[in-house]
Parts: sequence; structure tokens; C-alpha cells
Amino acid sequence: MLVDFNQLPDTSRIWIYQSNRSFTEEEQQEIAQSLSEFLKEWTAHGSALQAGFEMKYNRFIVIGLDQTNASASGCSIDASVHFIQSLEQKYNVELLDRMNVSFKQGEFIAYKPLIDFKKMAKAKAVSKNTVVFNNLVATKQEYLENWEVPASESWHSRFV
Repeated sequence: MLVDFNQLPDTSRIWIYQSNRSFTEEEQQEIAQSLSEFLKEWTAHGSALQAGFEMKYNRFIVIGLDQTNASASGCSIDASVHFIQSLEQKYNVELLDRMNVSFKQGEFIAYKPLIDFKKMAKAKAVSKNTVVFNNLVATKQEYLENWEVPASESWHSRFV
């Protein structure tokens, strides 16, 4: 069951998928439509899942799941991963590669392989104050409070 992302409780489970490039306006509209259709039908053991989504900075897909009435099962998580894989293929993007880092460079969002981010940190091209996206947050509250943070406040701190 599709619900407004903003109406999800702070305890909702969150999955964040970062794209290796920005989506065009047309792609964002198509993805939003596809996400809406998928989440309307998303179930776990026959129970409808209450989920919502938002897209941030033209490159992040954030799915939230209210686990109050029903939690995601292995099969429902597999279904969501298959859905994300279908988006990867349709739009020729990477959404599931966790070995990449997104961070702000001025008003732009940079996307680099982790090894390049480490090199940039060593060369002082990024610092502990560089705003990074911590895609490992697990709940909506963590997402709202700790997703977009200085590198010093994230797992990225070991590199800067």
C-alpha cells in the first residue's frame, strides 16, 4: 500500500539507492510512477506493506516501510531488489553498488568509487567537513538526522 513518505513514522525502515548519475526530469517522473505502482502491490506473506518513497537531489531513491502492521520478509525484500535491478537496466545506471560514495562539492553531488574517495581524502581534496551521504541509515529518523552529515560524523570518518 502506497503512503505519503512524509506520513511514515520515524521508526520506518529505510533503503537508500544512490545513482551513479543524475536522473533527467523525464526519468524522475517515470521512476516515480514505477515506484508508485510497485509499492501499491508490495506485500509480505500476503499482507500489504505500507511504504512510501521520495527522490532526493535527482539521484537518490529512498524507500520507507512502516513496519507497524507488517514487516518486510525475505521474499518482499527480494522483490524490491529485483525492482531496483529493473530500474538499473532500464535507465543504464548503478543503484546497488555500495562501494561508491556520494558527497557534496559546492552545490553539486559528486559520486566516486570508494578507492577514489580515499585518494581524495589523502590529497586533502575532501575533509572531515565534507558533507557525505550516509546510505547506511536504517530508519526514517536516522535518515532525517544522519543521512546528510559531515564526513567526521559518518562511517566515512576513517578516511578523512
